[in-house]
Order: sequence, then structure tokens, then C-alpha cells
Amino acid sequence: MKRDRREFLVAGASGILAACGGGEGGGGKDATNKGAPPAYTKVDPSTAAKVAGKVNYIGPKPARKVIDMSSEETECRRSHGSPVYSEEVVLNGDGMLANAFIYVSAGLEGKAFEPPAAPVKLNQTGCMFRPHVAGVMTGQPLVIANSDPVTHNIHPMPVKNREWNQGQPPGAPEIERVFRFEEIMIPVKCNVHSWMKSYIGVVAHPFFAITGEAGAFELTGLPPGEYTITAWHEKFGTRTAKVTLAPSGAATADFTFDS
Repeated sequence: MKRDRREFLVAGASGILAACGGGEGGGGKDATNKGAPPAYTKVDPSTAAKVAGKVNYIGPKPARKVIDMSSEETECRRSHGSPVYSEEVVLNGDGMLANAFIYVSAGLEGKAFEPPAAPVKLNQTGCMFRPHVAGVMTGQPLVIANSDPVTHNIHPMPVKNREWNQGQPPGAPEIERVFRFEEIMIPVKCNVHSWMKSYIGVVAHPFFAITGEAGAFELTGLPPGEYTITAWHEKFGTRTAKVTLAPSGAATADFTFDS
């Protein structure tokens, strides 16, 4: 399937001058360094460690709001045989919280990790974004698809990356984009359907996860060291935990949110 591919590139006037040999210092970096492959960090699998945990919520259980699609296209309503609920707060019977974005927020300074070539996919189906929360590495492709028989208009609203919005009619090619800068989190909306919302976490390493219905997560393949783990939730904010990982070790980081 064809894709509409664009990259989020930021080029200031000073950067353009430097590329042309202008700016302070004359020619910029030594030309012999041009095209040198980046020195990516390789984690020794024999000493790799992991962090696992759960995210729970304490307090009165918020009532999930029913999404009103009555004023929109018949196709949006027809794709659902039962009421559709907001995914802002999704709890199971044990109070475990879904859609929390968990990532290493400190401890990897000075390390660079190669982004996967395989894309992360954000789909529009039933006039909803799937998944509600996604994670992607800087430089990794993000592919947006429209599986609905209606037109959508995808509108990510980053602060550090470039903002864009683009219409995607039924049967249109997938849209492929790349984020260049870390950003927690980027809200995404559809300019056609006001209830459609999603969030994308962009990090420069592969150590992130999104909790499912059980509220559980696991970060594997970490080099030994001391880390800060952060849990983000769209309604309840952030929580942090510090862990120390010995070679081939494991640690637990549980997070509790409240109202």
C-alpha cells in the first residue's frame, strides 16, 4: 500500500548558513565526519535487566462517559452495536489503570539507541483512534491508517515537534511521519469528529510500555544502572519511581494514582 511519507525536520536560518559554509566558525564540522554512522548503544544480553510493575487507582471510581455520535455520520454510529465510552479513564475490577504510558525518564544519558525500521501504527476505526495511547521512538516511522468509510482529519499537536493536520478520506493511502524530538505526550485529535482523541509518547530509546486492562507493564533489555521510571496518565498526571538494576537483575516499580 502506498504511503504519504513526510519527516518532521526543523531547519533554522543558522542551520542553513552552516550547511552552506556560513555562520560562526566558517565550515562547521570536519567534512571527514560527514556520513559517519551513529554510534548506537548495544546492550549485552547476558547482563540486561528488567523493570516490571502495575499501575493502580485509588479513590471513587470515575464514571465512564458515553460518547455521543448522534449528530455525526450514520457510518460512525452504525459501526458500533453498543454504547461507546470515553477512554480517558479505563479501570478493571481491581482498580488497575489502562492507558498509562511508562518510560525511562532518566538514567540513559549519553546513550543512543537505533530506532526500529518497523513502524508503529495508529488506526482510525469505528470513528475512534486505536490505540488510544501509543509510543514511538524518535526516527521510527509512525503510520496512520483510515479503516472507516468516512473522512478523518488527523491533527497531532506537539510542542517540540512540528504540528500538522491532514485529511484522510476513505481508501486513502496510509500517512507516514517521523518525529525527531522526544515529547511526552503529543495529543492527537480529528478535526472532523470532536470526540476522537489519542496520545503519542515519543522517546529516544526503546524502554517504554503502555498498560493494558490489567494495568501491568514490563521494560526489558535495560543495561545495568540507576533509573527514574515515570508513569504518565492523561487525566491523573505523572508519578515517578527510582530503581537500581544489577547485571541481569530485576526491579519492581508500582505506581498509584488518585483523584
